Amino acid sequence: MQQPVSSEPPRKRRKRRRGRVVDPQAQAQVQEWLGALPRERDQLLEALHLLQDAQGYLSAPHLVALAEEFRLAPAEVYEVATFYHHFDVVKEGEPAPAPLTVRVCDSLTCSLFGAEALASSLEARLGPNVRIQRVPCVGRCARAPVAVVGKNPVEQATPEGVAAVVQSGQVTPVLPEAPTLEQYQASGGYQVYRDCLSGARSVESVLEALEASGLRGLGGAGFPTGRKWRIVRDQPGPRLLAVNIDEGEPGTFKDRYCLETQPHQFLEGVLIACWAVGIDAAYLYLRDEYAACHTLLQRELRALEAHPPGPLPKLHLRRGAGAYVCGEESALIESLEGKRGLPRQRPPYVAEVGLFGRPTLEHNLETLHWVPPLLAPDGSAFPQAGRHGRQGLRAFSLSGRVARPGVYLAPAGITLQELLDEYGGGMAPGHELYGYFPGGASGGLLPASLAQVPLDFGTLQAHGCFIGSAAVVVFSRQDRARDLALNALRFFHHESCGQCTPCRVGTSKAVALMQAPTWDRPLLEELAQVMEDASICGLGQAAPNPIRCVLKYFPEEVQS
Repeated sequence: MQQPVSSEPPRKRRKRRRGRVVDPQAQAQVQEWLGALPRERDQLLEALHLLQDAQGYLSAPHLVALAEEFRLAPAEVYEVATFYHHFDVVKEGEPAPAPLTVRVCDSLTCSLFGAEALASSLEARLGPNVRIQRVPCVGRCARAPVAVVGKNPVEQATPEGVAAVVQSGQVTPVLPEAPTLEQYQASGGYQVYRDCLSGARSVESVLEALEASGLRGLGGAGFPTGRKWRIVRDQPGPRLLAVNIDEGEPGTFKDRYCLETQPHQFLEGVLIACWAVGIDAAYLYLRDEYAACHTLLQRELRALEAHPPGPLPKLHLRRGAGAYVCGEESALIESLEGKRGLPRQRPPYVAEVGLFGRPTLEHNLETLHWVPPLLAPDGSAFPQAGRHGRQGLRAFSLSGRVARPGVYLAPAGITLQELLDEYGGGMAPGHELYGYFPGGASGGLLPASLAQVPLDFGTLQAHGCFIGSAAVVVFSRQDRARDLALNALRFFHHESCGQCTPCRVGTSKAVALMQAPTWDRPLLEELAQVMEDASICGLGQAAPNPIRCVLKYFPEEVQS
């Protein structure tokens, strides 16, 4: 059948291709800044970091040039860059940010110690060349309030102290005095790994020791470590290891402490896990706020590769970019692959289909930190520890209205009152215990009347809470539980990835409802139930915990 002839004139052929044209100058700069970095998709976050480190922000021409280098659509690069809080994307026509950024933590503990007043004072004190940002927890709660000048954290910050650091130009952090590879080996380090390689320890004996110890995932989920290793080992190879060092739960700083005090104990745990499970490559995902730890790990990984105690898997160090949701195991996998950190629907589980589609063993840093001492000849001390019928040791991040905040190695099952009396020096002078978060912002709140509840996996659920990463934030009668719960919900709203409606909209609606003088109990309880039932990942599922706990334990604060 003859087709009708159009009366319209033929369209002219485009003289240039669709989309943005790569600017030659921007492309040359991007190539210089990236250097020898592989142009592979999983390196996209690191490439964005290198561009921002070089220029201080990400401009449209440079993002287009980066997309060309990585053979990606500019939209793909743009959506990744704008997903993470630490990337400053400047659109065409917009001014670049100030040359220096000062980040002021306004999460739970810092809010108790005047974070808002600090930020407001700095805005008035510092000039137009300094940008003040209010940001979520930066992992230094024991020394609140905290401001970060560039990448240099200022603990127990005052306006005068921060201004002095700004004036000095000291924008890089001081490295912690951690034991070197030589020092760690001199004290017996890597001997357990050598025993594994030599045949003195069999894989089965290692797995049995882990199972007998009761060691569990210490990032919050609490899955038995030995069982996890067996599950991944039974999957077809090649297998991978992903290590979550992106602790972002407000009140949590134990992983940073472990890393700054014993980096090689953790690295030996990585090597043992790779040997036992049959893993060829490990990816260490470190939160961007820990700039000193990044430099420290780079140095010690180079030393380990130069003087290995035996065959090494490939060890890849990657930086996060300020997204709390990437602490969720599948979101972390997406981020390591160079994508937005959007949690995956499950099944399949990460142990079956994880990083790059391969079976993946995923662990928190503290879990691997415990593996070498647990497998050492005197490692039986670990399972023998514990109180009130519980087993093992836990690193508690203790902060808030306590006399001696910090990271404390204490028996699993210890109560808050025991933790305060034996480790934290009691309450801070002038403060009386009113309540506490047993597991960070998502773990809920408990009143002082429940200070005798054992702190461990499975002991807090009956009270509407959980221990999570063992981030204990203590507040006093000078504080209001409703204000802290609102702080937690604002955090969850800020950190929601936006993928699912129950979390994205639910956290926003919760914040609005919680700001009312009198809380609408029926509506908040209905909203909490929907978020718990329908959210994709643990962020949205656990976000209602602070709401429910205030309604249950502190009702006088929210009713007229």
